[in-house]
Amino acid sequence: MTSELLPPGTANRRTFLRTATAALAVPTAAVLVGGGPAGTAHADTATDLPDFAPVPAASTGPALNEQGYFVGRIKGNLYWVTDSYYQAMFLSTREGVVLVDAPPTIGHNLLRAIAEVTRANGRPSKVTHLIYTHTHADHIGAANLFGKHVVRIAHSETRRLLRLDADPNRPVPNVTFDDRYDLRVGGERLQLAYHGPNHSPDNIFVYAPDHATLMVVDVLYPGWVPFKNLAVSQDIPAWVKAQDIAMEYPWTTLVGGHLGRLGVRADGDVQRQYVADLTAGVKAAMTLDPAPFFDKYGPAGNSWAIFKTYLDAVARQAADPVIAKYTGVLAAADVFTLDNAATMLESLRIDAGLLGPFGTRP
Repeated sequence: MTSELLPPGTANRRTFLRTATAALAVPTAAVLVGGGPAGTAHADTATDLPDFAPVPAASTGPALNEQGYFVGRIKGNLYWVTDSYYQAMFLSTREGVVLVDAPPTIGHNLLRAIAEVTRANGRPSKVTHLIYTHTHADHIGAANLFGKHVVRIAHSETRRLLRLDADPNRPVPNVTFDDRYDLRVGGERLQLAYHGPNHSPDNIFVYAPDHATLMVVDVLYPGWVPFKNLAVSQDIPAWVKAQDIAMEYPWTTLVGGHLGRLGVRADGDVQRQYVADLTAGVKAAMTLDPAPFFDKYGPAGNSWAIFKTYLDAVARQAADPVIAKYTGVLAAADVFTLDNAATMLESLRIDAGLLGPFGTRP
């Protein structure tokens, strides 16, 4: 087990898309883009895949072991696990393990990582408590691995949503809270807080005050641009605000739930600037002259063509300078910035009332 924070290295993974893993291990490799299960790709389709800018070295995390994971100490008895795509966090206590999230891509490697740590420190390996940061299956879809008797803790909205989903891989939590919850187990503690909807209606903040570490998922992406459509967030203004809330915590280490490395304070500052630049770019681009779009598609009565081509042009005009600024600074700036600009455009239209040429008719 590597016990230092953020050792250098490139990410690879043994069990998930082996061919993509080989590409990730090359310093100049492009970002992974789609694909089916291992063995289903065809040579004649590979040439159709786009090329992307290299991933900056500062965006990569520690090298994975032969089982396809890395586990490391954050501080004291607080640890994290990654497969270079997803992350989980756990506390090793005198009474057992408190795990935060159970991403299915890490899956059984969570058990291996916990066993590795507890063999070394002589503490119990049994997971006694499992915290759900939010309902999404990509982050808690392996929760069923920890049995019926684990104490599952989440926000009350998480329980409501999971009852509707009825997914056996995501058992309904048996302990819930509305605003704050102070968890103390075996001499360790975590502070759980709900600051309103953001990425999802139920997403919570998990803070380890004794270790100056914050885990908040799908809000900040250390070293990378946010996932497409601004992290497919359900409330864009609240998601933007959640970044500010995260930075108000006195953390020095961030577990963001995705990708291969932990975060530091500078990562939050860079992402907030990226979002600010994207917002400013969209607002400026919304002055684009709509006349050509109405002239082209109006006579045929194709209203959706007017909207699509105009909004696509605005998103592209906003995205291009942001891509140029952040390529080489944030990984995948050229992968998701256009999608993110389009989502920001829709949020500004719908949430902020900046309707551009589709406003109140004079």
